[in-house]
Amino acid sequence: MTGPNDAVDWRRDLGGGTTVALVRAGTFRSDAGALFGPVPRSLWNRWVSNEIDAENRLLQALNCLLIETPAGRVLVETGIGDRLDDKTRAMRGYEGAWIEPALRTAGFDPMSVDIVAMSHLHFDHAGGLLRRDGSRAFPRATIVAQRAEWEIALGDNPRLIASYVQPELRLVRDWGAEGWADGEHEVLSGVSVVPTGGHSAGHQAIVVRAAGAPPLAFFGDLCMRPWSANPRWVTAFDDFPLTSVEVKASLFAQAADERWTIVLSHELGHPVGRLVRDRDRFAYEPA
Repeated sequence: MTGPNDAVDWRRDLGGGTTVALVRAGTFRSDAGALFGPVPRSLWNRWVSNEIDAENRLLQALNCLLIETPAGRVLVETGIGDRLDDKTRAMRGYEGAWIEPALRTAGFDPMSVDIVAMSHLHFDHAGGLLRRDGSRAFPRATIVAQRAEWEIALGDNPRLIASYVQPELRLVRDWGAEGWADGEHEVLSGVSVVPTGGHSAGHQAIVVRAAGAPPLAFFGDLCMRPWSANPRWVTAFDDFPLTSVEVKASLFAQAADERWTIVLSHELGHPVGRLVRDRDRFAYEPA
């Protein structure tokens, strides 16, 4: 198996033969108002005043994790992928290498991936499962997402399916069914998926536990940028915002008290850090 090189965006040895590397699968742009949902612009503008573009969009990273354990390799997230037409690519402001070449550049062979665990199936997380020609980008891997997420993603509720690309998900439905998770599940020794809901019906966190360090967590789009550390700040993309607030408060409290390492799903500048208590809420401190 190949290993990481200097192109890896961030890497940490957790001990016990477990390492985690951040691999970025490009960037895209999202509407700023939608990202902050019900939060007034007077409160959020200071966070993004140097980032927002002429179309009121923010630059979003597509952060993926490659987790190596003695039992195998787990890839967390696949980004937007390479199956977009030029119009869609321009509309989303999508740039950079998609996950397969990004992994190769970082020194990882996609053929060595055993598990692909996704926080959820929105277009910017599940788009890299297939190559442009329709073949599997990770031929040896099992896809792990919650059964509830697949059911919603392939359902017919127009509000809930707005962020999914159903034609693409139908192409991988049978592949995905091989690894459906129903609740919390250890996908490999020390690597677990934990249902959260909130952002989507079947949204899940991925938590890595090793003997040599505090846990490391990828909370998906419940914690996409530094301001997400405030449980009350939810996005317009959260299908179940009240659940997001409740689950974030509980998960973030555990992460803060136990000093977990946190990887943010869409943060470009400082994607790795930890959560700390800040009065009745939390704040994000970059590593």
